[in-house]
Amino acid sequence: METTTKTDQEMFKVKGMTCTGCAARFEKNVKQIPGVKEANVNFTSEKLIIEGHASIQELEKAGAFENVKVYHENDELPTEEDQPFFQKHTWIQVIIASLFVLAGWISHFYIGEQALVTIGLFLSGMVIGGYSMFWQGIKNLTKFVFDMKTLMTIAIIGAALIGEWGEGALVVVLFAISEALESYSMDRARKSIRSLVETSPRNATVNRLGNKMVVPVDEIDIGEEIIIRPGEKIPLDGTVTKGLTSVNQAAITGESIPVGKGEGDSVFAGTLNEEGLLSVKVTKLVKDTTLAKIIQLVEEAQGERAPAQQFIDRFAAYYTPAIMILAFIVMVGPPLLAGGVWSEWIYLGLATLVVGCPCALVISTPVAIVTAIGSNAKQGILIRGGIHLEQAGHIEVISFDKTGTLTKGTPEVTDFLSMDDVSEKELIPYIYSIEEYSTHPLAKTLVAYAKKNGGDLDSQRNVTDSKALTGKGMSAKIDGVYYYVASPSYVRSYYSSNLSEKFNEMVEDLQKQGKTVVILGNESRILAILALRDEVRPEAKHAIQQLKKLGIKEIVMLTGDQRYTAEAIGREAGVTRVESELLPEEKLAFIKQTRISGKNVAMVGDGMNDAPALAQANVGIAMGGGGTDTAIETADIALMGDELNKLPILIETSRRTLRIVKQNIAFALGLKVLALILVPFGWLTLWIAIIADMGATLLVTFNSLRLIKIKDKSNKK
Repeated sequence: METTTKTDQEMFKVKGMTCTGCAARFEKNVKQIPGVKEANVNFTSEKLIIEGHASIQELEKAGAFENVKVYHENDELPTEEDQPFFQKHTWIQVIIASLFVLAGWISHFYIGEQALVTIGLFLSGMVIGGYSMFWQGIKNLTKFVFDMKTLMTIAIIGAALIGEWGEGALVVVLFAISEALESYSMDRARKSIRSLVETSPRNATVNRLGNKMVVPVDEIDIGEEIIIRPGEKIPLDGTVTKGLTSVNQAAITGESIPVGKGEGDSVFAGTLNEEGLLSVKVTKLVKDTTLAKIIQLVEEAQGERAPAQQFIDRFAAYYTPAIMILAFIVMVGPPLLAGGVWSEWIYLGLATLVVGCPCALVISTPVAIVTAIGSNAKQGILIRGGIHLEQAGHIEVISFDKTGTLTKGTPEVTDFLSMDDVSEKELIPYIYSIEEYSTHPLAKTLVAYAKKNGGDLDSQRNVTDSKALTGKGMSAKIDGVYYYVASPSYVRSYYSSNLSEKFNEMVEDLQKQGKTVVILGNESRILAILALRDEVRPEAKHAIQQLKKLGIKEIVMLTGDQRYTAEAIGREAGVTRVESELLPEEKLAFIKQTRISGKNVAMVGDGMNDAPALAQANVGIAMGGGGTDTAIETADIALMGDELNKLPILIETSRRTLRIVKQNIAFALGLKVLALILVPFGWLTLWIAIIADMGATLLVTFNSLRLIKIKDKSNKK
């Protein structure tokens, strides 16, 4: 299949990339194709954008080193059944390889490492778990490309040559697990983008020439009128031309309390029409909606986040050839230059190769990382790969979303202020009667409050003419008298004569505390003022105190909520800075600016609107219990059970893991250096070399196992 691009810029879908390094190499190869001016590969979203001209055949040739498959943007992708076996069954390969290696170690202890059965089991595990890595490593060696796969290949070959089959097989399995974890993490990230797309309806009801018809959203033009019924999601951005309703905008702003919408107000694709029938004039095409922009921001942010290259990856490019050159010099230098005995110096050269075998160096990082990830999982902290664990140890700034993250995510009644000498228990039944059948979230909160704190709710009252004051509240006639539970703006519009200076002061004071105010009244007077607020999580303040003790001085709250509410919640939680009334792109801009300033930043959130910021941050942390699928799948780390007190544990153990990784590297290199010092004196033997190599391997393994025990100190003050 060969297709040539027709325009200066074209997008392709790419399948088969297994790591960020492979994506970078593929991008470099594409740029070398004649006719290609520029190329950009987004590993996370599996997309390639080129400027210039190239055929599918040329692009796939550029990715032949990893069997990359390229498709035009609108081409139908192959089903899972059509994919190569090794792409579908990575974890199956890892499990089978691990079982062979485990059986090999059992055989090793019972009948010996050099027994044919033992060697066969270890060799089977190595081939099953590392076939693709070996093949790429050998090709790299022929081209003098020294990356991690080259280093791994030499390590395994070296282990096999000196008869350390078990050690080599163990290294293969550890590397295969790390590769599978990275692949799994990327698949989850890609699913987060797909879940965003599914948020908005694919079809909409359009009013064309007086006829209502259902058509795909991508066939609707700007200026057309669409109809949204109660309970339906809004399919496109637009302006309300007719109708009154409340809209749940959590998908865009993340705020739990619906917003009243009427003629002239803007609405966004992906948000939920709670109550009334709406006519909306379309202002943006489907590809330009606010939701589409969020999807684009997520893709771009994930693509920009190229993980910091591990120390071992950088070191491998120099260490492996340096050891090979050193061994060659030891073999031929003294005999040629000083008349040394060839057999003695060739032996010393082989010993140098053995002691330089990078097995301990190779496993120094993954053993610690895998152990730490498993231990964190037992604490309810799910980490999607070693790079994210490492990044968490470098965090200097933590940004929190408000609703559902620092707060519980649902409003609660905090104040009930009676305006006359009427008790709360006498007034609550009126609120219950008015709100009992409303589906509005605030009404449900008021009904729950009434059931918990009310007086005689079961007495017979004649409730008639119950109706929604769309976007404002509810009203009804109780025993023939008109009552309402509504917003202050409704009272000011229709019953301003009942207002007093005291009333206005009380309402303003409650609103400054970040609370939503509702009024119970009738046509002649105001009976009570109620205030509701989404309260701070009980553990949030303590968690933030612990983060400050760990040296994180900048703790920021980012929210789409209004300033009074944001500042009140921020003060109670103990954050050092509050940024309010933010749209998703503004949250993202804050994270970007923090990174540009040179600081490592974490973003903690639970909603779809947090997804771009979660993706852009050095570390994205989602609330795993109540968070949306998009937030959880976009984030690098999930706190299961929504426990903020796990954050200090995450930071502390991440730092501890970094320390152990550095110790492991020092141990692995230090023992080798000590052994290599013996070379000039002719004292290095193969036995010493093997002991140094195995000693380093055991040392880094046992040092890493210290990470098995992670204690929860969150409740200790």
